[in-house]
Amino acid sequence: MSGHNKWTKIKNTKEKNDQQNAKVYTKIGREIAVAVKLGGPDPNSNSQLKNIIAKARAVNMPNDNINRSIKKASGELGSVNYESMTYEGYGVAGSAVIVYALTDNKNRTASDVRHIFDKFGGSLGSNGCVSYLFTKKGVIYVQKGMGISDDDMMMIALDAGADDISIGDEVFEIYTTPDTFDTVKENLEKNNIAIADSSIDLIPSSYVTLPADKEATFVKMIDALEDSDDVQEVYHNVELQEE
Repeated sequence: MSGHNKWTKIKNTKEKNDQQNAKVYTKIGREIAVAVKLGGPDPNSNSQLKNIIAKARAVNMPNDNINRSIKKASGELGSVNYESMTYEGYGVAGSAVIVYALTDNKNRTASDVRHIFDKFGGSLGSNGCVSYLFTKKGVIYVQKGMGISDDDMMMIALDAGADDISIGDEVFEIYTTPDTFDTVKENLEKNNIAIADSSIDLIPSSYVTLPADKEATFVKMIDALEDSDDVQEVYHNVELQEE
């Protein structure tokens, strides 16, 4: 999601009920599995795993779940191999949507994603049809109200190696390149800056707005995609007015 809407989504995720939390934990478990396969089970030497564990703890995922996911991925408890898939397409009114999934059944996931696009007036496209509209960036969220002025936070972020900072009503959004993401986080923490959330996202080069009736349909499509068991992240270029 974009801007303030992304932060709203993060807050809502942390406040979900037990049933919804179980789905969130399952999705994070898949991310852990892929990270362990790529870089090993030690978060001290696997920065991707370290970031996912931080994400898991931010949504109160129990340590037992985290450790079980790591052991399962490393073969101690048996394992399931997940494959990453990216789908690109269009929502209503030509809006751009990118879906990132982790799946153990590519045919099932492709069918599910295509069905959701079709159901809400969108269309699944070929790889590359909308990705040129997005840039991969690290985004670090720091909540406001901790006694740090906007100017001071801007200086601290830039000194930490950030590329840019956006100052919102509730949070500072600090932007980095994917390569400097971990370094900037570490530098912020050394300055006693509490990080509320962080991730490497696809940021649109510009945003579009939709008529209210079209936006309602678009939101339903995004919600359906995010509710899919195989879908990990959904990126789009719509500036949502709904909260």
